[in-house]
Amino acid sequence: MTFDDLTVVLKVAEFRNISAAATSLDMRPATASAAVKRVEKSLGAELFVRSTRQLRLSAAGEKYLPQCQQALALLDEARQNIRSGTEAVEGEIRLSVSSDLGRNLVVPWIDELLVFHPGLSLRVQITDSNVDFFRDSVDMALRYGSPDDSNLYGFKICDVPRLLCAAPSYLNERGVPMHPRDLAGHNGLFYQLQDIPYDLWAFKKGDEEFRVKMRGNRASNDGDLVRRWCVAGHGIAVKSCLDMSHDLLSGRVTNVMPSYAPPVSELWLICPTRQSVTPSVRLLRDTLKQRCHALIERMTQKGIISSDV
Repeated sequence: MTFDDLTVVLKVAEFRNISAAATSLDMRPATASAAVKRVEKSLGAELFVRSTRQLRLSAAGEKYLPQCQQALALLDEARQNIRSGTEAVEGEIRLSVSSDLGRNLVVPWIDELLVFHPGLSLRVQITDSNVDFFRDSVDMALRYGSPDDSNLYGFKICDVPRLLCAAPSYLNERGVPMHPRDLAGHNGLFYQLQDIPYDLWAFKKGDEEFRVKMRGNRASNDGDLVRRWCVAGHGIAVKSCLDMSHDLLSGRVTNVMPSYAPPVSELWLICPTRQSVTPSVRLLRDTLKQRCHALIERMTQKGIISSDV
């Protein structure tokens, strides 16, 4: 009697049919039947009452199988504990991350991980462009938006509110917009991808939706540069609350027109395959979740972002 034999017995009890159990375990019915017979021979008792068309648990089976299931669960947990203990958190973290999120938050967080896990090293690609896992030397990418390729494997880190941001100096000079229609008199700061600026801004208040075609004198494919322009008071920008978190918490910029919120984004850690999820990837995933949620909670408690977002 083996560990696998007991697994077969439990499947037979679940399906009340040897052929169905064999199909679910990807084995021949004869192999499954032989496993059941080995277990019964080892126990000296029949676990199933068989007829030509059906199968049910015997009195011995009703007594034995629940305890067998508990025992297998404990064995599996012990095996997982041993496996996790032997999986060292080491190796190179090869990560692609967007510019301001990477420079201002993620890389400093990973720097702290390297202190506690000396077996880790970091190779980081700072770019706002989409990553190509087959072309670029990266094993994972941290990106806003869920992966649009079904072949990729990803972990959702958190929902990320997006805000309309401006420096107090800019608002003192140009006035504080109270409604999306007021943005016509303001200077937009735009992120652009492939030379196309994102100058059509969307806002929502309850069931109302607004779209505003903005004008502005600055655009860049570097999100961190857009953040710097905003902090310097050159205009108004729609940004992730994570990207602007240090500036929001310090008061260098403010959340403008908070009743009219831009669409919420999602932050994802994306890997090329499920097999590429290593202990270091799981450590980074868990660290990102904890840090991002804590930062968003801090901004919520200070009233910078709404708890309803």
